Amino acid sequence: MQYISRLLIIASFLFVAQISDAQPPARLKKNAKQEKKAESAVAGLSERAKSQYPGVIVPDEVEWKRDIYRVLDLQKEENASLYYPVEQVGNSMNLFTFLFNNIINGNIKAYEYNLDGYESFREENVIDLKAMLDDYRIYFEEKDGAIVVGKSDIPSAEVLSYYIKESHYYDNRTGTYGKRVTALCPVLHRNEEFSFEATKYPMFWINYDEVAQQLAQQKVMTSSLNNVSSMSLDDYFTKGAYNGDIYKTVNMRNLAIAQYCKDSTEVKKEQQKIEQQLKDFRTNLWNTKSVAELKQDSINAAAEAAKDSIAAVENPDKKEKKVTRRASREKKTEKVKKESKPKKQKDSGSNSGAAKVSVRRTRR
Repeated sequence: MQYISRLLIIASFLFVAQISDAQPPARLKKNAKQEKKAESAVAGLSERAKSQYPGVIVPDEVEWKRDIYRVLDLQKEENASLYYPVEQVGNSMNLFTFLFNNIINGNIKAYEYNLDGYESFREENVIDLKAMLDDYRIYFEEKDGAIVVGKSDIPSAEVLSYYIKESHYYDNRTGTYGKRVTALCPVLHRNEEFSFEATKYPMFWINYDEVAQQLAQQKVMTSSLNNVSSMSLDDYFTKGAYNGDIYKTVNMRNLAIAQYCKDSTEVKKEQQKIEQQLKDFRTNLWNTKSVAELKQDSINAAAEAAKDSIAAVENPDKKEKKVTRRASREKKTEKVKKESKPKKQKDSGSNSGAAKVSVRRTRR
């Protein structure tokens, strides 16, 4: 008996192992691709840095996703953490200085900003570093084959805004709603000659997944009232501590909001509409009833209404008479008239046949 029970246990273990290995080739290929993507993101980091960062990325297979683009104005209080300090002081630096130093040192890649505003993280779109420095008139030197840029030559003070791309998604496998920043683009604001307003130059795109590990190690101050309060740049973006206006969504016509809205008023309404759509999706996502249950409720309600109408046709006597508002008003008026008429005195039956006698007191 014990021998048979052992055989059954071994057979059950083998069966479970076969089920776990019996995944379709397409699923195995996608899993391998995601693992390779995660490994490439942690390349060049210490083991301590790898263990401290959770490595959250947007899943490839999701049931719903919407990509939007925002502009972050660094003059807003919520976004000030990305701008200060303007010039590096020790290990303290702003976002652009951090990105710029890592690009110069070859730790991260920067990709060209296309005219259509979309990003492409292909190898052929990696920027030519020297060409970029020349285009934006950033002074640099070459020493032993390496490009060197002085701290005072980094134009971090002129980077007054960022374009970011957000992915809002619903993962049906885990039943969770998520929001993730997937791309960053610093925008240079430069006053040119004979120009009253600063010209905006989107410099390059950064793949957030490629730089997230490094951002997790860089701290920024988050409060002017408490100088000890700080968080990592990755936490800042993951928690959505920034404040940005939507200027574009991924759409079939490839149009920014300003391209199909007539004026600033319509742009503001469109931005509010998109924000509300995202909020409504999150709210309606957590309905306590499933779609099947909601459908069944509607079917039951329709059946109950049909049952009541059939019963009313078959039994018309039981149907309550509806009193219109006009008839009700007339009925009330008639009742008031009756009550206002003076009541006639009714003669009693005993006195009806008797003559009325008037008695006068005579004087004597």
